[in-house]
Amino acid sequence: MSLFLIVALPFLGALLPGLMIRAGRQACGLVTFLVTLTAFLGLMTHLPTVMAGETVTARLDWMPSLGLNFNLFVDGLGLFFASLILGIGLLIITYARFYLSRDDNMGEFYTYLLLFQGAMVGIVLCDNILMLLIFWELTSLSSFLLIGYWKHLPEGRQGARMALAVTGMGGLAMIGGMLLLGNIAGSYDLTVILQHREEIQASPYYMPALILILLGCFTKSAQFPFHFWLPHAMAAPTPVSAYLHSATMVKAGIFLMARLWPVLSGTDAWFILVTGAGLVTMVIGAIVALFKNDLKALLAFSTVSHLGLITMLLGTGTPFGAMAAVFHILNHATFKAALFMSAGIIDHEAGTRDITLLGGLRKLMPVTFVIATIASLSMAGIPFLNGFLSKEMMLEETTHTTLFGNPMLVPVLATIGALFSAAYCFRFIAHTFLGPERDDYPGHPHDPGFGMWGPPALLVILVVAIGVAPFLAEPLVKTVTAAVLGGAAELPDAHLKIWHGVTPALWMSVIAVAGGIILLLMFKPLSRAWAAAGPPFAKSIYDGIIAMLVSIAQVITGRLHDGSLTRYAAIFTVTVVAVTAHAWMSGTVSPPSREGLSIEPVPMTAWILLVTATAVLLRYHRNRFLALILMGVVGLVVSMAFAYLSAPDLALTQLSVEVVTIILLLLALNFLPRHTPVESTAGRRLRDGVISVGAGVGAAALIYTMMLRDFVEPSISGYHLENSYKGGGGTNVVNVILVDFRGFDTFGEIIVLGIAALIIYAITEALLSGPVRARLLNRPVEDVAGDAHPMMMVVVTRVMMPVILLVGVYIFLRGHNEPGGGFIAGLVVAIGVVMQYMASGFAWASARQRYPYHGIIGTGVLVAGLTGIGAWFFGAEFLTSAFGYFRIPPFQEFELATAMGFDLGVFLCVVGAVMLSLESFSRLARRSDTEVSEYAMDIDPSRDDAPQTTGKEG
Repeated sequence: MSLFLIVALPFLGALLPGLMIRAGRQACGLVTFLVTLTAFLGLMTHLPTVMAGETVTARLDWMPSLGLNFNLFVDGLGLFFASLILGIGLLIITYARFYLSRDDNMGEFYTYLLLFQGAMVGIVLCDNILMLLIFWELTSLSSFLLIGYWKHLPEGRQGARMALAVTGMGGLAMIGGMLLLGNIAGSYDLTVILQHREEIQASPYYMPALILILLGCFTKSAQFPFHFWLPHAMAAPTPVSAYLHSATMVKAGIFLMARLWPVLSGTDAWFILVTGAGLVTMVIGAIVALFKNDLKALLAFSTVSHLGLITMLLGTGTPFGAMAAVFHILNHATFKAALFMSAGIIDHEAGTRDITLLGGLRKLMPVTFVIATIASLSMAGIPFLNGFLSKEMMLEETTHTTLFGNPMLVPVLATIGALFSAAYCFRFIAHTFLGPERDDYPGHPHDPGFGMWGPPALLVILVVAIGVAPFLAEPLVKTVTAAVLGGAAELPDAHLKIWHGVTPALWMSVIAVAGGIILLLMFKPLSRAWAAAGPPFAKSIYDGIIAMLVSIAQVITGRLHDGSLTRYAAIFTVTVVAVTAHAWMSGTVSPPSREGLSIEPVPMTAWILLVTATAVLLRYHRNRFLALILMGVVGLVVSMAFAYLSAPDLALTQLSVEVVTIILLLLALNFLPRHTPVESTAGRRLRDGVISVGAGVGAAALIYTMMLRDFVEPSISGYHLENSYKGGGGTNVVNVILVDFRGFDTFGEIIVLGIAALIIYAITEALLSGPVRARLLNRPVEDVAGDAHPMMMVVVTRVMMPVILLVGVYIFLRGHNEPGGGFIAGLVVAIGVVMQYMASGFAWASARQRYPYHGIIGTGVLVAGLTGIGAWFFGAEFLTSAFGYFRIPPFQEFELATAMGFDLGVFLCVVGAVMLSLESFSRLARRSDTEVSEYAMDIDPSRDDAPQTTGKEG
């Protein structure tokens, strides 16, 4: 099966549970199971190739100029983790079908689960670190949804936020580290990066890259001091907890450390950071786990401890340590998933997972007792179970590890961690299942059906099978280890066996088991001492830090973000002026290379008019109507300046925009007082005046400086001028830039324009349906001179409408080679439609509007998007245009370009956005006490007397 399909299947399958839940819970669970099973079987088709030592690859160039390619590969490590993700995923899906209650939305749960599963498979099969980062962040987002699935629980919401905050912070750090790593290696493909060990470790950026990447790994895999988020994720349903802890989320950081082991390991920095963090995490997690009364919390801290164990093994930097880490990843996935599902069974059937309320369940839940006991003993490291084998390998590796010059430090701490690990495992068994039966259980304990105990039972069979016949797992472990080593070291000459003789590791294991039994016997006094000591918990520290950051943010926000637009503008303007002034005074401005031109009378007159209108606008800006007229004068002069400076496209656009905006602003003024009240003090006005003058002088100086100097490097305008025709098929450079060279920008702009119009419409709907409606519709009607719909204006607009449409079509068609285009044509047509509304009224015009303006906007975006997508079918990038010349008798030869389709989308978006805004204002302007005529000029042609209405339409 294609690797792309294996990664895509969970994402595509996530669409199905929400639909299939309507057919019942069984159908919903079955379709989710089949999606994962298909992906798993597809992955297994590559098993023979990978076990033979080969690598399966798939490549898809996405953005090669950025180094972002959708490349996938499967080697031993990728196959191993993907098998755990999909294989244990099958068991979790089965278990969840019977665990979730009928009140839980199973379709939503399975949708989140498949999204999470797809993100994890993407991480372990990705061959491009930029794509890996995308999948990495997807795991954070999808795990947030899973952890907070029970939204009614405050602890669930808090756990989800905590997990997202911690792993998201680490993800941001890792982005920086990965970019540095790719920059050092000269490629963002993992298979290329893994071949540059010497260059990477010799680079001065090695240490920053290492620290940033380890921050991402440590936060995701809950290493000290970021371990606290994982236990609080236990508020999620047990299937989520079992999946997160055994095969997915927390193993992502472990996977990445193993994947980058060939290029990052072997240095003192790697050894100290990774081994040190893993060792501390192992010991702290084990100690805290012993004193937890919540079964899931105990197992959560045990996961933290075992993740620390694996991290420590990877940190040693030796091939044997890598092999032990791989083996323990496998073993931990089997017994930990089984243990979490067992804890879920106890909670589900006994009504609680509080150990203090349990005990004596051995006879009441015999099947669960056997499953949980075998899994717990494996985690404790008891012989003939798989956990014993990897624990022995871990202890053996520590005897050859020296940290900070002390050969005893690592073995002693590892033994202490193993000792506490055995203790909490024994406590899990003794305090939950042994002892006398109780008569005060919250529920009625009994074994569930096969659907719930079958999945953990299957995992326990693997625990025993690997424990008594480790040679079964040896080929897989060695294949995966070879992939981890990646040629940086030789595969260790070691074999998985039950008996290695009397070694230091064996004695350390005996001490750990015996010490665990002693700790269990002394648990009550130790528990009282632990409670009395009141050790600082990481969550309390985290909550304190968050509270402090929130307080600081509130102070800063209160000072800066107080809702004053003038303050925002002042801060922004002062910052820009200050930065510009610093650059100016740094002496980097070259001497003038051009001479100034003489000033002619016509532009001087226009400039004086512009300055005068601006000054008068500042003086009389409180008179809103006069200010609007002066704004129109300023816009008109600017349009003339564009035309004078040989920019007819800009002149046409500016002129059209001015007409449309002035009309819309006139409608908006209908809801505002005629005069703006004085709100700012004299001091603030003086401050704003100084800032404005400073900004104006700075802008003028910058323009003056640029006009007197030549560009040292060739400007991009030269490229556009040279390639406008041969690359875009048009001689109008401005239009070719908009629809071809920078078509993606234009596409985003028309989307923003459409969104702005929809927001205006939404605000209008809110106003007309809210408490403001009464004030809008019943405001006083002022006396108005003249007719509501003057006959002369109606007749003129009727005559002009076809002409305007013809002009709009002409401007649209000529835009690729002459001044014009979709944007200008859209504004021209919008002006023609606006004139119909003004002349004949809202009711008359809207009654003749066949297509909703929302649909016109959507059609425009769709047409523009489909035009861009069409390039993909010819192997070109999005929005790449093509053109050609055609001859259709009796017409002469003419040019057709695909950019016309994109320009049509721009045209429709502009028309729809302008008219939707106008329609929104018009609806607000209608008064409740006004009789609105549906006839132009208020004349009903069917009546002889043709009476005129008494009111006026707004």
